[in-house]
Amino acid sequence: MAPLKTECISSQPPPILKISETSFPKQDPIQKFGRSKSSKRRQKTKILDFGRLNQRTVMADFEGGHISSDGGLILIKQLDEHYGLSAQIARCFTDNRHPSYVEHPIQMQVAQRLYGLVQGYEDLNDHEQLRHDPMLGMAVGKLESDHARCAPLAGKSTLNRLEKSHRRDGSDAVDQRYVKTELDPFKLEQVFLDIFIVKPSKPPEVLILDMDVTDDATHGDQEKSAFNPYYHGECYAPLYIFCGRDLLAARLRPSNVDPASGALEELQRIIPRLRQQWPDVLIIVRGDSAYARDDIMSWCESMPKVAYVFALSSNSRLQTGARRVETYAQQDYQSRREQAKETLTPHLRANELTPEEVDQLVPPAVSYGCFPYKTLDTWRTQRRVVCKVTYGASGPRRHFVVTSFSSQQFSSKALHIRQYCPRGEMENRLKEQQLDLFSDRTSNHYFDDNQLRLWFSSFAYVLLNLLREELLHHTKLANARVGTIRDQLLKVGTLIRISVRRICLTMHSSFPNQDLFCLAYQRLAAMANSSG
Repeated sequence: MAPLKTECISSQPPPILKISETSFPKQDPIQKFGRSKSSKRRQKTKILDFGRLNQRTVMADFEGGHISSDGGLILIKQLDEHYGLSAQIARCFTDNRHPSYVEHPIQMQVAQRLYGLVQGYEDLNDHEQLRHDPMLGMAVGKLESDHARCAPLAGKSTLNRLEKSHRRDGSDAVDQRYVKTELDPFKLEQVFLDIFIVKPSKPPEVLILDMDVTDDATHGDQEKSAFNPYYHGECYAPLYIFCGRDLLAARLRPSNVDPASGALEELQRIIPRLRQQWPDVLIIVRGDSAYARDDIMSWCESMPKVAYVFALSSNSRLQTGARRVETYAQQDYQSRREQAKETLTPHLRANELTPEEVDQLVPPAVSYGCFPYKTLDTWRTQRRVVCKVTYGASGPRRHFVVTSFSSQQFSSKALHIRQYCPRGEMENRLKEQQLDLFSDRTSNHYFDDNQLRLWFSSFAYVLLNLLREELLHHTKLANARVGTIRDQLLKVGTLIRISVRRICLTMHSSFPNQDLFCLAYQRLAAMANSSG
């Protein structure tokens, strides 16, 4: 290799960046990802001058070899192979391409898309460069292309055609000259359940299914985009169903439909499958007031060992039914308010407390109760409604919950605190989906393309949740967000050296979570040995 030509460096740091260029032949083609051993060409190398540090000059170039920030992909690859997630997803596609022309099989495209999302690459445009990345190629399973003009991995156009595989009856057509893959959406939705079912080591006693909706903002003339007054903008309104941290369903919907649209169909698909696996498990369906619909509750009541807990929107008849509970809360608050005033007044110089000062000292009183309730024309039968009344200086605040649990099973207080309130944890799962895995990147024109994008983001979450629950339990990242896990465990600088006989990954020596990475590797190896 010819010596690099550098510029003369003065004793003082330069006011601006200095760049020199030199030409030299590449003599190490075996390490050039995706290029043949016989290829030799001359390239210009830029030398960047950053002045001095003490007695040393500071120089930089782009000749460090194959260095990746995604060394943690090796864990993701092994975890994916253990559970067969990419393989199961790929089997939901039908590939009508001629085999002799296929450079990028469906399973490799699926794995490439999932791994990119896991590592934080949200756009298909990112893969225009990622298709040359040896770390991603090693994870996907392809380091070299079979054709000289092709990159080892799929580019943005190839992955875009994969996203057009989902077409329902009545949806906008695509050009069949370019899109030769088809998706079975019903089979794909079952993959969520198949992965969830193989996880538990012993049958669970209770499964709690949380349903909720969020917004995915749309821009421009996107198919089925609509204005939603609640979210104050044009958007989609996807429906999610989680069981704890496990994602069971992700359905993209227009935002101008009923908030409960599709919820019953999803429950009718999910619950029989869970019941088939665990006949004796108790299943609790939980959600906010959007799902307190007679058809959903009646179906749950007709199923053995299926209960529900839904919030209920307040109205004048519910407030009348809660009058007794409200009276208890008011009396409790007034009593504690007078007691606080009597206790503190003798210790004050002015011997008087203002009402505002008392309001700040006395916390609100909380009372719980229940009563039977039936709507005037929408419910077929009478149901138990639990009421929580919080009475403070500003008056009463009421919250209602309708449930199939009886008073003998759960008291009003226990049901509200233990069965309903924990559903707020699902908000964290929605944040992980949108903020960490880009599920709101539904920017394609076609609605069905965006549904497939939502599924890819959802499966990326499934993969990271498997990493969190199976490899990181009882560690400092056991309850971390998937974005935090990516930043602290998967984003590790790695030097990749490829020879004829081996691929050597040399990771950052000062990586702060080396012990945690090694522990995850040991647990993954133990899982592979136990299953083998």
